[in-house]
Amino acid sequence: MAEADPGPLAGLAPVAEVAIADAAELDARLRTAQQPFVVRGIAAGWPLVEAGRRSGDAARAYLLAHHRDKPFTVSVGQPGSGGRLFYDDAMAMNFRTFEAKLPEIFARIAAFAGKPEAPVVYLASIDVHQYFEGLHAANHVDLGDREPLASIWMGTRTRIAAHNDVPNNLAVVAVGRRRFTLFPREQFRNLYLGPVDNTPAGRAVSMVDFSNPDLVRHPRFAEAMAHGQVVEMAPGDALYIPALWWHHVEGLEDFNVLVNYWWRDTPRWMGQPQEVLNHAMMAIRDLPADEKAHWRDMFDYYVFDNDASVTDHIPAGGRGVLDPMTPELAARLRGYLMRALSR
Repeated sequence: MAEADPGPLAGLAPVAEVAIADAAELDARLRTAQQPFVVRGIAAGWPLVEAGRRSGDAARAYLLAHHRDKPFTVSVGQPGSGGRLFYDDAMAMNFRTFEAKLPEIFARIAAFAGKPEAPVVYLASIDVHQYFEGLHAANHVDLGDREPLASIWMGTRTRIAAHNDVPNNLAVVAVGRRRFTLFPREQFRNLYLGPVDNTPAGRAVSMVDFSNPDLVRHPRFAEAMAHGQVVEMAPGDALYIPALWWHHVEGLEDFNVLVNYWWRDTPRWMGQPQEVLNHAMMAIRDLPADEKAHWRDMFDYYVFDNDASVTDHIPAGGRGVLDPMTPELAARLRGYLMRALSR
């Protein structure tokens, strides 16, 4: 099938493609990769991929044969939105979220097939183990000793605004086609991020419409495009997205399914940096300039530089949370923060 027109982003560099012989080679590459990469056909033998090659109906039948009889959360967008799940003019969401059983949702998706102005129907980040029986066992990538969160994303044609995720991500196209447009972490200023607390799915998103970028309103986006990468993926292809890389995602067929794996290389007991940023906006951002400068210096001293001068003058055994973080120290600090924030 011919590739879909990428529109204004056609000139972006392609994501690097690599050949992977086995799980050990994938593991080694994931441990060292600093850039996104694509592995073509790594999941070509999945039964779900094979069903999807036959038809959308066959893929849905395969998924229904494994689903658990429980409500699924589904987002339904507005007709004529071009698949974009985003804000409306009042900065509310242009879609509504419901709970329904999977057969009902799939029947709605089937009824909309071939209708360009049909509303978006999208099931995002569904936990594979909680909502399906046996699906993971028959359709998964061997990630060695990692313990990833395995999620499945299903729906009609969609356009998901550029955002980033804290964990590393291996995204596998199972049904349909997807296009990913990616940007390095440091390009966030050039993506014109929206609100932090009012978001489509928990992460701040780019306010730029990638299908029609307005470079008068968003002039710095031209610089982002100079650093962007793009890839169109077929069933069985996998894309590695390093932690915090920005990615815009398009589902290009009437029915699309993606399975992704999130994991962090840091221990689970460590806190979430986004929570620190949120608290800093409340506690520091609106201080007088001289006080903000002091707290910036303190963050550098205790967090970002954090060299031996911070602790060498304190006797060993008395450094508390200034010692290298452990699960026990993290639990103590978390308890202190919970008490402080509850006052």
